[in-house]
Amino acid sequence: MKRFLLTLTCVFFAVATLHAVSDGEVAARRTALDIAGAFTNDGFKLRDGNWSGSLEPGKPKLIQVNLYAGNQYWFTLGATPAAKKVQITVYDETGKPLKTDPFQDTSVAAAGFSPDNSGIYFVKVEIVEGGPADFCLVYSYK
Repeated sequence: MKRFLLTLTCVFFAVATLHAVSDGEVAARRTALDIAGAFTNDGFKLRDGNWSGSLEPGKPKLIQVNLYAGNQYWFTLGATPAAKKVQITVYDETGKPLKTDPFQDTSVAAAGFSPDNSGIYFVKVEIVEGGPADFCLVYSYK
C-alpha cells in the first residue's frame, strides 16, 4: 500500500509540473527553427531542447546557459506576430552585457556569440515593441 501511494504521489507531481504547449508556442518554435536553419547551413548544430512560454512587454525573461570557450553560438528567438520587435541580449555571469552579432526582423531575433571563457551565461529575451506574445528560444553551436 505504501509503495502504491508513493508511486501515485510521484505521478501526481510529475503530471502537475508538465507544461502544456500552446498553439502560439508551436508557431513561435517553427519561426525560430526557420531562422536557425540558416545557421545549420553554415555548420552549426541545433542544440536539443528549447525554451518557450509567453512574454509581455517590459517583462523580459532570463535564461541561464552553460557555454564553452572555443565554440560559436547562435541564439534564435521566434515570437507570435503580436510582438512587433523582439530582442536578445547575452550577459556574462557578472551581469555585464556582451557584444553579439545581432539579427532582427519583426518578431524574430538572433544573436551570434563566441565566449572567451567557459561558464555560465544569461540570455535575455524581450519584447521591445508590440503586445504580449508566445515565444521560443533555440540555440545552435559549432
